[in-house]
Amino acid sequence: MKTSLSLDRVLVLGAVAALLAVAPTVALAQGGPDASMTFFITSAGPGNGADLGGLEGADAHCQALAEAVGAGDHTWRAYLSAQAGGDAAAVNARDRIGDGPWHNYAGVRIATDPDDLHSENANLTKETILTETGSMVNGRGDDPNMHDILTGSTLDGMAFADGEDHTCDNWTSSGEGSAQVGHHDRQGGGANPTSWNAAHGSRGCGQSDLQGTGGNGFFYCFAADGMPGDALDASLAEAEVFDHLRGRL
Repeated sequence: MKTSLSLDRVLVLGAVAALLAVAPTVALAQGGPDASMTFFITSAGPGNGADLGGLEGADAHCQALAEAVGAGDHTWRAYLSAQAGGDAAAVNARDRIGDGPWHNYAGVRIATDPDDLHSENANLTKETILTETGSMVNGRGDDPNMHDILTGSTLDGMAFADGEDHTCDNWTSSGEGSAQVGHHDRQGGGANPTSWNAAHGSRGCGQSDLQGTGGNGFFYCFAADGMPGDALDASLAEAEVFDHLRGRL
């Protein structure tokens, strides 16, 4: 007697279900971030609007938040661009964060490399863009809305070169100016409302300015030195398994 599903197909579906069931709970079982965590959104900003103390201050903030949850062994970098000015060359956010792959608090892969990160394939949603403590950040429809995330970057992760201020004076101003922000929940207003890194500019650089347009001075942090060897091997093996199983269904 034939069944509607072959045994082979049942086994494949079971394997997929098991993997999907286990992955989101790894971090909870460990009581902290998954060992592969190499990406997070800040749970808090420094509190002075877009004045982050420059790129150095923003990097230090990422590092401190990571260290507080036991992930300080990595070299953490803020996903922020800086514009050229005086003798200083432009700095592109995508060039600061290493080669990937990157995983969130729960061990879920966000992107494999910078090109993947800046493509439609990136796994960047409100549900996957978690803080260093594993929490989701409020988005559109929540009270308060905090979906405007500081980046100072174009859609492909580059610094602006149009002569306008998109970085609140390279992250040193909490007064006049503007900062390019993305929407971590992939919805809202602006020229690119579904963009995680380049939705629109802020109305100003102060904390109240950022909050007034749906932000709170948060930004993205990436481990520029990538994943530990064992975790990287596990990540690549996981990707191969999912690709194989997807092809068998």
